[in-house]
Amino acid sequence: MRETEQEHARGRRQAGPGRLAVTALALTLLAGAATAHAERPLLPGVGMDDRRAPVDAAADPWRSVVRVQTNLAGRCTGALVGRSTVVTAGHCLFNPRTRRFLQASSLHVLFGYDRGAYTRHVRVAQVATDPAYDPAAAAPMAAADWAVLTLADPAPDSVPPLPVSAEPLRSGAPLMLGGYSQDRAQILMADRDCHLLGESGGLLVHDCDATRGTSGGPLLARTAQGGGWAVAGVGVAAGNAPAVRNFAVPSARFAPLLAKESAAGQP
Repeated sequence: MRETEQEHARGRRQAGPGRLAVTALALTLLAGAATAHAERPLLPGVGMDDRRAPVDAAADPWRSVVRVQTNLAGRCTGALVGRSTVVTAGHCLFNPRTRRFLQASSLHVLFGYDRGAYTRHVRVAQVATDPAYDPAAAAPMAAADWAVLTLADPAPDSVPPLPVSAEPLRSGAPLMLGGYSQDRAQILMADRDCHLLGESGGLLVHDCDATRGTSGGPLLARTAQGGGWAVAGVGVAAGNAPAVRNFAVPSARFAPLLAKESAAGQP
């Protein structure tokens, strides 16, 4: 990493050492509520120098970012990683009333969502979550907070799946994170100028501005060739601390399932 990137990663966000203690921070899940409020106190994970900006939902890599909605009016973000496969956060699929995961029939994926319009609506046929993740537990394992959605129909031909990279990232690596934030739920917003701070408790720690509604949004890192972006993780939580330190489940947690499905002939 160039010296200017090091200064950026250490300066504006006051990044700490590469390994950060999750236990030192109160984590806030980034699932979108059924009703959105724009008050700043309800926006954990966003710094005073908020770098989020609208992005074109029809342009790469953002056209592969989807909106995940439930029959309970909840919403999150997801990423297309196969012709019929979307990854998101596990807690987005949890029904707090029944204290169980929602059935696949209660889940919907919207492609190209922008101000109430979308290019395609696809229902979910199957859901897979990490057996180690129990959102009803007193202390759910945050590093297992992921879900893989198998769609009932393939994604539009115009939407390419994002590659998934399970390779370890170096501290300071440039990242991007986008999603349908609580305060701007009708448009796709992204922080395109953020970095990896380290790893803690099995989670990637980063300084990308992200708040409620962006759970399941892809944490994007440069591909090995450097010409594109790959899913390095999915955003799941924000730290309530003066410096922005947010958290993502690394793609290494769900990459084996994706590989297994691909080998079995799944899209």
